[in-house]
This record gives sequence, C-alpha cells and structure tokens, in this order.
Amino acid sequence: MSECVFCKIVNKEIPSEIVYEDDKIIAFKDINPIAPVHVLFIPKNHIASLNDIDNENADVISHIFIKIREMVKELGISDEGYRVVSNCGALGGQTVDHIHFHLIGGRQFQWPPG
Repeated sequence: MSECVFCKIVNKEIPSEIVYEDDKIIAFKDINPIAPVHVLFIPKNHIASLNDIDNENADVISHIFIKIREMVKELGISDEGYRVVSNCGALGGQTVDHIHFHLIGGRQFQWPPG
C-alpha cells in the first residue's frame, strides 16, 4: 500500500519512535499522545481494519495482544490500568486505513470516554 502512512513507517520511509519490532509487528509512540503512555501496535502486513481480520491473518492480531501484555508490564502500568483501543471506519474514528491498536495509560480515564 504505497499511500498508507503506517506501511511507510514499517518500510522506514517515515521516521517514528519505535518501541518494539519483530518480523510480524511494529510498535511506536503516537505523535499526538493523549496520555503519558500512548503506543500504536500495527501488523507489518497491511490489514485495513477489524473488518478485514480472517483466518489467514488472525495470528498476527493475537501476537499483537501478547506483545501489548508484555509492554504494559515493561512500562509498569499493568497493575494501575490502561486501555487498548482500535477504531474501525470513519464514524468509529479510524483516520489511517491500516489496523492499529492504541495502548494508552499512565493517567485516570473516565467512562464513558470523553
């Protein structure tokens, strides 16, 4: 996906502050953080949204959640609480058409979100 900003980050065409990377995924700090901890986790292979998860790519989504669990422990927020958010579609707030999961923490959140 030559126009996808996240694919460009994966391909190192756009700089980012990478906090984790392996052969399947990359995690980097959000450029507009809403909390002291705000990291985006994305698969290296382009998957547009949650609507595009299937039996062929579900393993990478599972892998992302395992790495999120490891990251929250490493960052020291596993006991105090955090959120993992994935926006889907324009009305859901998705601004980049490449599935991504926001790990946000380090502050008090409210419910409903606001």
